[in-house]
Amino acid sequence: MDDNYQTYLTRVAKLAMPENYKTQVQHIHSSPKFKPLPGGGRQAVAFPGYTVIAPPAQEDNQNIDFYQSLHSFQKQLIELAPKDLIVPVPPGSLHLTLADLIWESAYNYAQENVEKFDTKLINAISKIFEQYQQSKIASPIEWQILGITVMPRAIGVSLVPKNENAYNQILNLRRAIYQSPDLTALGMEQHYHFTPHITLGYFGEVTPSLERDHLIKTISELNQQLSDYPLKIYQAELRKFDDMTHYYREQDWSILTF
Repeated sequence: MDDNYQTYLTRVAKLAMPENYKTQVQHIHSSPKFKPLPGGGRQAVAFPGYTVIAPPAQEDNQNIDFYQSLHSFQKQLIELAPKDLIVPVPPGSLHLTLADLIWESAYNYAQENVEKFDTKLINAISKIFEQYQQSKIASPIEWQILGITVMPRAIGVSLVPKNENAYNQILNLRRAIYQSPDLTALGMEQHYHFTPHITLGYFGEVTPSLERDHLIKTISELNQQLSDYPLKIYQAELRKFDDMTHYYREQDWSILTF
Protein backbone atom coordinates (compact mmCIF):
# COMPACT_ATOMS: atom_id res chain seq x y z
CA MET A 1 0.00 0.00 0.00
CA ASP A 2 2.82 2.46 0.76
CA ASP A 3 4.17 4.61 -2.08
CA ASN A 4 7.60 4.36 -3.61
CA TYR A 5 9.96 7.23 -2.81
CA GLN A 6 9.20 9.52 -5.76
CA THR A 7 5.44 9.01 -5.54
CA TYR A 8 5.57 9.77 -1.82
CA LEU A 9 7.52 13.01 -2.35
CA THR A 10 4.99 14.18 -4.93
CA ARG A 11 2.02 13.34 -2.73
CA VAL A 12 3.31 14.84 0.52
CA ALA A 13 4.56 17.99 -1.20
CA LYS A 14 0.99 18.76 -2.22
CA LEU A 15 -0.22 18.43 1.38
CA ALA A 16 2.09 21.19 2.55
CA MET A 17 1.58 23.62 -0.33
CA PRO A 18 0.01 26.89 0.89
CA GLU A 19 -2.29 27.03 -2.15
CA ASN A 20 -3.93 23.83 -0.91
CA TYR A 21 -4.71 25.22 2.55
CA LYS A 22 -7.85 26.91 1.24
CA THR A 23 -9.41 23.56 0.34
CA GLN A 24 -8.14 21.82 3.46
CA VAL A 25 -9.40 24.48 5.87
CA GLN A 26 -12.88 24.33 4.33
CA HIS A 27 -13.18 20.72 5.46
CA ILE A 28 -12.00 20.80 9.08
CA HIS A 29 -14.20 19.35 11.83
CA SER A 30 -14.07 19.01 15.61
CA SER A 31 -12.08 15.95 16.64
CA PRO A 32 -14.14 13.31 18.49
CA LYS A 33 -11.00 12.43 20.44
CA PHE A 34 -11.69 15.41 22.73
CA LYS A 35 -14.93 16.45 24.41
CA PRO A 36 -15.96 19.94 25.55
CA LEU A 37 -15.96 20.66 29.27
CA PRO A 38 -18.77 22.61 31.00
CA GLY A 39 -16.36 25.28 32.15
CA GLY A 40 -14.63 25.62 28.79
CA GLY A 41 -11.75 23.85 27.13
CA ARG A 42 -11.65 20.23 26.04
CA GLN A 43 -10.66 16.92 27.59
CA ALA A 44 -9.29 13.82 25.91
CA VAL A 45 -11.73 10.91 25.69
CA ALA A 46 -10.80 7.25 25.96
CA PHE A 47 -9.13 6.10 22.75
CA PRO A 48 -6.95 3.09 23.63
CA GLY A 49 -4.56 1.20 21.41
CA TYR A 50 -0.99 0.48 20.33
CA THR A 51 1.37 2.12 17.87
CA VAL A 52 5.01 2.03 16.77
CA ILE A 53 6.63 5.45 17.06
CA ALA A 54 9.97 7.20 17.32
CA PRO A 55 10.64 8.27 20.94
CA PRO A 56 8.28 11.07 22.07
CA ALA A 57 9.75 14.50 22.74
CA GLN A 58 10.02 14.21 26.53
CA GLU A 59 12.14 11.04 26.22
CA ASP A 60 14.17 11.98 23.16
CA ASN A 61 17.58 13.33 24.18
CA GLN A 62 18.95 13.25 20.63
CA ASN A 63 16.47 15.69 19.12
CA ILE A 64 16.26 18.34 21.84
CA ASP A 65 16.74 21.32 19.51
CA PHE A 66 14.22 19.92 17.04
CA TYR A 67 11.47 19.47 19.61
CA GLN A 68 12.18 22.73 21.45
CA SER A 69 11.83 24.58 18.17
CA LEU A 70 8.69 22.63 17.28
CA HIS A 71 7.15 23.38 20.68
CA SER A 72 7.79 27.10 20.20
CA PHE A 73 6.14 26.88 16.82
CA GLN A 74 3.20 24.98 18.34
CA LYS A 75 2.67 27.72 20.94
CA GLN A 76 2.74 30.38 18.26
CA LEU A 77 0.18 28.44 16.23
CA ILE A 78 -2.17 28.12 19.22
CA GLU A 79 -1.81 31.81 20.10
CA LEU A 80 -2.57 33.01 16.57
CA ALA A 81 -5.43 30.62 15.87
CA PRO A 82 -8.98 31.45 17.00
CA LYS A 83 -9.62 30.71 20.68
CA ASP A 84 -10.45 27.06 21.42
CA LEU A 85 -10.00 26.05 17.77
CA ILE A 86 -6.95 23.88 18.43
CA VAL A 87 -6.45 21.49 21.35
CA PRO A 88 -2.65 21.20 21.62
CA VAL A 89 -0.88 17.89 22.00
CA PRO A 90 1.16 18.04 25.25
CA PRO A 91 4.68 19.08 24.17
CA GLY A 92 6.25 16.04 25.80
CA SER A 93 4.03 13.76 23.71
CA LEU A 94 4.94 15.19 20.30
CA HIS A 95 6.17 12.28 18.17
CA LEU A 96 6.48 10.73 14.73
CA THR A 97 4.32 7.66 14.13
CA LEU A 98 6.07 4.93 12.17
CA ALA A 99 3.25 2.39 12.03
CA ASP A 100 -0.30 2.48 13.38
CA LEU A 101 -1.31 -0.87 14.86
CA ILE A 102 -4.73 -1.01 16.50
CA TRP A 103 -7.02 1.44 18.27
CA GLU A 104 -10.39 2.20 19.82
CA SER A 105 -13.20 -0.27 18.99
CA ALA A 106 -10.91 -2.74 17.21
CA TYR A 107 -8.62 -2.81 20.24
CA ASN A 108 -11.50 -3.14 22.69
CA TYR A 109 -12.92 -6.02 20.64
CA ALA A 110 -9.55 -7.79 20.47
CA GLN A 111 -9.01 -7.45 24.19
CA GLU A 112 -12.39 -8.99 24.90
CA ASN A 113 -12.21 -11.79 22.34
CA VAL A 114 -8.54 -12.78 21.96
CA GLU A 115 -6.96 -14.50 24.93
CA LYS A 116 -3.86 -12.66 26.19
CA PHE A 117 -4.12 -10.24 23.27
CA ASP A 118 -1.74 -7.63 24.69
CA THR A 119 0.94 -10.21 25.47
CA LYS A 120 0.67 -11.71 21.99
CA LEU A 121 0.95 -8.29 20.35
CA ILE A 122 3.97 -7.31 22.45
CA ASN A 123 5.70 -10.61 21.63
CA ALA A 124 4.92 -10.27 17.93
CA ILE A 125 6.46 -6.78 17.77
CA SER A 126 9.50 -8.02 19.70
CA LYS A 127 9.99 -10.77 17.12
CA ILE A 128 9.68 -8.30 14.24
CA PHE A 129 12.17 -5.90 15.82
CA GLU A 130 14.65 -8.71 16.48
CA GLN A 131 14.48 -9.98 12.91
CA TYR A 132 14.71 -6.49 11.43
CA GLN A 133 17.64 -5.61 13.67
CA GLN A 134 19.65 -8.36 11.98
CA SER A 135 19.30 -6.67 8.60
CA LYS A 136 21.74 -3.99 7.50
CA ILE A 137 20.57 -0.70 9.01
CA ALA A 138 22.26 2.64 8.38
CA SER A 139 22.46 5.02 11.33
CA PRO A 140 20.82 7.36 12.01
CA ILE A 141 17.87 8.09 9.73
CA GLU A 142 17.29 11.81 9.20
CA TRP A 143 14.06 13.53 8.24
CA GLN A 144 13.18 17.21 8.00
CA ILE A 145 10.04 19.30 8.23
CA LEU A 146 8.45 20.13 4.90
CA GLY A 147 5.57 22.30 6.05
CA ILE A 148 2.27 22.57 7.89
CA THR A 149 -0.31 19.92 7.06
CA VAL A 150 -4.01 20.54 7.68
CA MET A 151 -6.00 17.35 8.19
CA PRO A 152 -9.77 17.06 8.61
CA ARG A 153 -9.57 16.84 12.41
CA ALA A 154 -5.99 17.82 13.26
CA ILE A 155 -3.09 20.03 12.27
CA GLY A 156 0.59 19.18 12.25
CA VAL A 157 3.80 19.29 10.25
CA SER A 158 4.68 16.87 7.49
CA LEU A 159 8.17 15.44 7.14
CA VAL A 160 10.33 14.24 4.28
CA PRO A 161 13.42 12.01 4.42
CA LYS A 162 16.88 13.39 3.73
CA ASN A 163 17.33 10.72 1.07
CA GLU A 164 15.71 7.65 -0.45
CA ASN A 165 17.56 5.29 1.87
CA ALA A 166 16.04 6.97 4.93
CA TYR A 167 12.58 6.51 3.44
CA ASN A 168 13.13 2.90 2.44
CA GLN A 169 14.36 1.88 5.88
CA ILE A 170 11.10 2.99 7.47
CA LEU A 171 9.14 1.50 4.57
CA ASN A 172 10.84 -1.87 5.09
CA LEU A 173 10.02 -1.77 8.79
CA ARG A 174 6.38 -1.06 8.00
CA ARG A 175 6.28 -3.97 5.58
CA ALA A 176 7.77 -6.26 8.20
CA ILE A 177 5.05 -5.15 10.61
CA TYR A 178 2.05 -5.27 8.31
CA GLN A 179 3.11 -8.52 6.63
CA SER A 180 3.76 -10.29 9.93
CA PRO A 181 1.63 -13.45 10.14
CA ASP A 182 1.57 -13.08 13.93
CA LEU A 183 0.00 -9.62 13.72
CA THR A 184 -2.32 -10.64 10.91
CA ALA A 185 -3.56 -13.48 13.09
CA LEU A 186 -4.37 -10.89 15.76
CA GLY A 187 -6.52 -8.98 13.29
CA MET A 188 -4.12 -6.15 12.47
CA GLU A 189 -3.78 -4.72 8.99
CA GLN A 190 -2.56 -1.59 7.26
CA HIS A 191 -5.20 1.11 6.92
CA TYR A 192 -3.28 4.14 5.65
CA HIS A 193 -0.51 5.14 3.28
CA PHE A 194 2.60 6.25 5.13
CA THR A 195 2.29 10.01 5.55
CA PRO A 196 4.96 10.99 8.10
CA HIS A 197 3.81 13.88 10.24
CA ILE A 198 3.87 15.16 13.80
CA THR A 199 0.46 16.20 15.08
CA LEU A 200 0.58 19.54 16.91
CA GLY A 201 -3.08 19.72 17.87
CA TYR A 202 -6.60 18.51 17.24
CA PHE A 203 -9.45 20.73 16.15
CA GLY A 204 -11.75 21.64 19.01
CA GLU A 205 -14.50 24.21 18.60
CA VAL A 206 -15.13 24.71 14.88
CA THR A 207 -17.92 27.28 14.78
CA PRO A 208 -19.97 28.45 11.77
CA SER A 209 -18.51 31.91 12.35
CA LEU A 210 -14.92 30.70 11.98
CA GLU A 211 -13.04 33.16 9.77
CA ARG A 212 -11.51 30.55 7.52
CA ASP A 213 -9.79 33.02 5.19
CA HIS A 214 -7.98 34.56 8.15
CA LEU A 215 -6.99 31.09 9.37
CA ILE A 216 -5.62 30.23 5.92
CA LYS A 217 -3.55 33.42 5.93
CA THR A 218 -2.23 32.66 9.44
CA ILE A 219 -1.21 29.12 8.51
CA SER A 220 0.44 30.29 5.29
CA GLU A 221 2.47 32.92 7.14
CA LEU A 222 3.48 30.50 9.88
CA ASN A 223 4.55 28.00 7.26
CA GLN A 224 7.46 30.30 6.44
CA GLN A 225 8.75 30.17 10.01
CA LEU A 226 9.31 26.44 10.45
CA SER A 227 12.77 25.41 11.58
CA ASP A 228 15.19 23.38 9.50
CA TYR A 229 16.45 21.25 12.38
CA PRO A 230 16.61 17.60 11.27
CA LEU A 231 14.77 14.86 13.12
CA LYS A 232 17.07 11.91 13.73
CA ILE A 233 15.17 8.63 13.93
CA TYR A 234 17.40 6.35 15.94
CA GLN A 235 14.81 4.08 17.56
CA ALA A 236 11.43 2.53 16.89
CA GLU A 237 9.37 1.68 19.96
CA LEU A 238 6.09 -0.04 20.70
CA ARG A 239 3.90 2.34 22.68
CA LYS A 240 0.49 1.98 24.27
CA PHE A 241 -1.96 4.85 24.61
CA ASP A 242 -5.20 5.37 26.51
CA ASP A 243 -6.00 8.62 24.73
CA MET A 244 -4.25 11.04 22.39
CA THR A 245 -2.21 12.81 25.06
CA HIS A 246 0.22 10.19 26.37
CA TYR A 247 2.18 7.29 24.86
CA TYR A 248 3.97 4.91 27.19
CA ARG A 249 5.88 1.65 27.27
CA GLU A 250 7.07 -0.90 29.81
CA GLN A 251 10.81 -1.24 30.37
CA ASP A 252 10.94 -4.82 29.13
CA TRP A 253 9.31 -4.04 25.78
CA SER A 254 11.59 -4.49 22.79
CA ILE A 255 13.24 -1.52 21.07
CA LEU A 256 14.56 -1.39 17.50
CA THR A 257 17.74 0.67 17.17
CA PHE A 258 18.71 2.11 13.81
